[in-house]
Amino acid sequence: MEKASFPLRSSAYLDALAQEIERKLQRALASPSQRRNLLQELFADIALEVDDRAREMILRREQDTISSAEDSIHGQLCFYDVLADYYVQVPEQGKPILDLIVQLWSQSFASHIFSLLFHKWLFEIQLENSEVLIRYSSALVQGATNVFWIDIQSNARRFQSFFRYLLEDVALEPKRLNKIPVQVQRDLYLLLSRFILFYNSGKFHDKLESFLKHFPIFPNAFLVGGPADFFVIELTDELQKLKVEPVLLHYFSELKALQGMELRMSTSTRLKACLYSFTSPGGPMYPTRAVRHAAWDALDLLFPLGKVRRAKDVLNVESKGVDAF
Repeated sequence: MEKASFPLRSSAYLDALAQEIERKLQRALASPSQRRNLLQELFADIALEVDDRAREMILRREQDTISSAEDSIHGQLCFYDVLADYYVQVPEQGKPILDLIVQLWSQSFASHIFSLLFHKWLFEIQLENSEVLIRYSSALVQGATNVFWIDIQSNARRFQSFFRYLLEDVALEPKRLNKIPVQVQRDLYLLLSRFILFYNSGKFHDKLESFLKHFPIFPNAFLVGGPADFFVIELTDELQKLKVEPVLLHYFSELKALQGMELRMSTSTRLKACLYSFTSPGGPMYPTRAVRHAAWDALDLLFPLGKVRRAKDVLNVESKGVDAF
């Protein structure tokens, strides 16, 4: 991945941002009663989209030409995008912030902040202390899980560039992936399996083969199956946690990527049972009419042998008038 190149003009601005982050972390550390609120506010600040004035300050050179940083950002540009590159280029500015975050590890939003600010730094610098590396890489996966769920719950893609970095520049790049412990590599792949359909609409199909090819070996693979089985199991578990209708509909529409995938019978049955759970009104899923029909469509696509019988089931449900809500 090509690192962003920040113009000299933006150096003072980014230095000031780093100092402000450090001050807010110090306030959180000194104020136990306000700690959660202060960390939440800081997280919200770094997740904000860069406004026009700040974008001009950060991305334009003195000669008024666009710097390479702008070319490296896909669409929406947030402060964490810029700061993540900044801490790779100027790591000494990140050290006091890292020290403060370590003291706040157990607090809500600490892992969120760490993962957004230092996800690139972790893979670009060399950490000799294996215990520190485990702590940082585990916090990265935990923080990434939290921020991706925020996008899921709001049906947003604010952290898409973060996800793409973990997928394209880490998971599919052994040189970077091998910098973190094997167990964390496995956790990262399971994490990506849960959210990849959400963030890679239309582009996931091209990366699926490579993603599964790079899948790490799991100790319990002889019980679970191959990479495809691990991927589908994680995806199935994720589907059962989703409650936001547009997100569910999006996931169901992207399940076409699973066509032709060779799975163990137990994995296939698990996926089928998950989809069936969304076809009936009421508990435990309480799916809307749109979700139920999307689940039927996914079943027909992935399990065509039962399509005729399922069509009769749909007619029976419709005839009972349960689609009214």
